[in-house]
Amino acid sequence: MSASPTNSTGKYSVFAIAREALRLHSGWKRAWTSPEPKKKYKVVIVGAGGHGLATAYYLGKNFGITDIAIIEKGWLGGGNTGRNTTIIRSNYLQDPSAAIYDKALKLYEGLSQDLNYNVMFSPRGLLMLAQTEHEIRGYKRTVYANQLQDVATEWVTPHQIKEMLPIINIDGPRYPVLGGLYQARGGTARHDAVAWGYARACSAMGMDIIQNCEVTGVETENGQVRAVNTGKGRIECDKLAMIVAGHSSVLAEMAGFRLPIESLALQALVSEPIKPCCDLVIMANTVHGYLSQSDKGEMVIGGGTDGFNNYSQRGSWHHVEETVRALVETFPMLSRLKMLRQWGGIVDMTGDRSPILSTTPVGGIFVNCGWGTGGFKAIPGSGWAMAELVANGRPGALAAEFGLNRFKEGRFIDESVAAGVAH
Repeated sequence: MSASPTNSTGKYSVFAIAREALRLHSGWKRAWTSPEPKKKYKVVIVGAGGHGLATAYYLGKNFGITDIAIIEKGWLGGGNTGRNTTIIRSNYLQDPSAAIYDKALKLYEGLSQDLNYNVMFSPRGLLMLAQTEHEIRGYKRTVYANQLQDVATEWVTPHQIKEMLPIINIDGPRYPVLGGLYQARGGTARHDAVAWGYARACSAMGMDIIQNCEVTGVETENGQVRAVNTGKGRIECDKLAMIVAGHSSVLAEMAGFRLPIESLALQALVSEPIKPCCDLVIMANTVHGYLSQSDKGEMVIGGGTDGFNNYSQRGSWHHVEETVRALVETFPMLSRLKMLRQWGGIVDMTGDRSPILSTTPVGGIFVNCGWGTGGFKAIPGSGWAMAELVANGRPGALAAEFGLNRFKEGRFIDESVAAGVAH
């Protein structure tokens, strides 16, 4: 979707709606322009998903850099941004992770006002079920860590969980619910609206959003980036930000370096719409699934990643069966629903399940990848930190621990437990 009936120069308001109603909505303009690329930009961002658009927005807002092209090989938001299950939370164990995810959550809380675009942020609460003794210990440890990090989470009992979520079966024969990690500030947002809101704001600042423009090569000279070759011609740049999730290793190879990531397909599906019955976001790591209900009434269900590297965006029947079978035990009412659609998204996994926001061996090239299956929740914080990195040429406090050098030095930020159900 390259446009929507909004005004990229004016502000949304009740008065604007009333005015346009009187003139039969003839005055709405495109949300963002779709220009042909210029010969050169100060910054070229590859990837018009949430992270790329957020990076451009905060480069403009925080640093006054607007000579930017955001190029996308397909359509805006058509990659992982439009294919995730919209979960937002910040209850991570390690300090660097909690810091950047909580920054993202705080930005999400005011994002609709900041962008003057309703991203439909819904802080409905997020519950991570503990269904083994090991999970009890792990989640209680996270609660204590979050208290030190000033991230509000709490441990809840099975009885409290049943009161919060009547549809749950806490006495499952294989994996009874033994408690849970609850974050009241967690929730969801509308994934498309996040991308559209950032795109509208970037376009209003004079940035160029160029769709259907695949990168075919990266030109360097004396260890410094010079240009990118695309399907719409050669584009020179002073700085290049690679923010393309699962295809990051492909772009890095074009520039002459390698990244420690693997690309896999993550599976998800939604049911037919039903009346409201689940006003929380539920994560169940042991049975390997997670669940929420959309505004349209669909049960949004997420599963795991394929067991082999691939770039597929198709659904996998194996994972659908595995995920639904596990969730039906904990939520028996799901057995009566029909599947509406399924899909896959290409995720980029690092060895420690933490992202990479870093300079690279090529001068002027910066990379933002490795968010794995937790990228949507991080979009505003990732964009904030990446903008600081690109503008200053060095990471700020949020991105400092997420550099490429940590893999060489053995300074891993192990979030494999937090990402245990592929989040």
